[in-house]
Amino acid sequence: MPPLLLFGDQLGPHFHEGYDQVVLVESSAALRRRPYHRQKLHLVLSGIRHLARELGDRAVLLRANTYREALREFGRPVLVHEPGSHAAERLVAALRAEGLVDRVLPTPAFALSRAEFASWAGARTKFLMEDFYREQRRRFGVLLDGDEPVGGRWNYDADNREPPPRGSARLGVPPPWWPEEDEVDAEVRADLDALAAPTTGVDGPRRFAITRGEALAALRQFVDHRLAHFGPHEDAVLGKDWAMAHSLLSVPLNHGLLHPLEVVRAAERAHREHDLPLAGVEGFVRQVLGWREYVWHLYWHLGPEYLARNNFHAESELPEWWSRLRPGGVRAACLRTALEGVRDRGWVHHIQRLMVLGNHALQRGFDPRALNDWFATAFVDGTPWVMPVNVIGMSQHADGGAIATKPYLSGGAYLNRMTDHCAGCWFDPRKRTGDRACPFTAGYWAWLQRHEKSMSRNHRMARAVHSLRRLADRERVLAQEGEREIF
Repeated sequence: MPPLLLFGDQLGPHFHEGYDQVVLVESSAALRRRPYHRQKLHLVLSGIRHLARELGDRAVLLRANTYREALREFGRPVLVHEPGSHAAERLVAALRAEGLVDRVLPTPAFALSRAEFASWAGARTKFLMEDFYREQRRRFGVLLDGDEPVGGRWNYDADNREPPPRGSARLGVPPPWWPEEDEVDAEVRADLDALAAPTTGVDGPRRFAITRGEALAALRQFVDHRLAHFGPHEDAVLGKDWAMAHSLLSVPLNHGLLHPLEVVRAAERAHREHDLPLAGVEGFVRQVLGWREYVWHLYWHLGPEYLARNNFHAESELPEWWSRLRPGGVRAACLRTALEGVRDRGWVHHIQRLMVLGNHALQRGFDPRALNDWFATAFVDGTPWVMPVNVIGMSQHADGGAIATKPYLSGGAYLNRMTDHCAGCWFDPRKRTGDRACPFTAGYWAWLQRHEKSMSRNHRMARAVHSLRRLADRERVLAQEGEREIF
């Protein structure tokens, strides 16, 4: 059997079991290609090097400028699994044409294969995640009693929207599992210093699992001690408790160290054997077996041209304080805290991504493709396949509604309800004009004014458009926000 080449997101045993020789490549050109978060590059190299050490004589670790140079030096054709991006797919096709790649194997990274998804998608032009998610539950027999969903409902999202607990700076749940850095991490840090690649964010302690053993430990800690607390406050934000009850498993999942089915089976067992709250368990299963798989498959189904979608013709460049993660001058507490989180650890949870960062970007007309690229490079769990549906589709509604039925847009009232930021913020979430006007509250109405015509045709935005038409100062708000320089 030919040797197997693994990319940096294919590190788990379900990729390499049964192969006598495994080839791993560190490409300096790939590390330098874009301004990645420093901690993201650390995780990539740490994962590759830890696996090479674990595999021992089975592993061949090649360091070269490019994959092509590495494989030419290796001198034998290799097998590869389907890679995780359109660019990597093009590279594999070119390497195969040159005789450096023997065959391309189906990826074992996801529960549903690409062929199975293509059969499900058929001729659809609208892709409702709820339809896909229910089919996934049925197909893999997850949280079912016979043919029916456990508890009688498929979706408990409405039970998982509680605001942060009043008067508490922290959720008060058992802590996540934290890794301990070793000599491999020290070597990676020194090599990244020498590489001098263009990076964003700051260097810092490694916070996420990047070996198989670490990933299993992180999964056990979440399921045994944190999953019971996950559901109610999963959409809430606490400024001094960035992890709250979230799993922090996106990094090991996206590096292929955990299989999604082993993750959801562990959550399901916890519910059945220890009576963990169904709403939280179902919400977590929906994230992993529903949304994550859905996003992966739509990345391939919609193709690279999806990145060019720009329904609202948004063309503003990302300001430097955003793109270079320099939020010191940002006065809006929610926005500043989210950008500080990205700067300091390359991670904030989904509501900060969607309803703070994405919401601000939508209101200010950031170019959706540039925003997508920023999310993919600035987040430690950002990958080319993760971001398009999340950013182009769900967050920015730039696809015209192929993914979501309405823009994920909100004013300060939502952020005041779901975060603990507004009480100490320089801005007032109740104000839409004046020096203290919240940029989210005012930005909401200004955006709606600019897009009133198209939003009037969206039945889910009808009430908002009706409210807009009743505002006596809407033109003033639009003019004010067009000149805003302080956020």
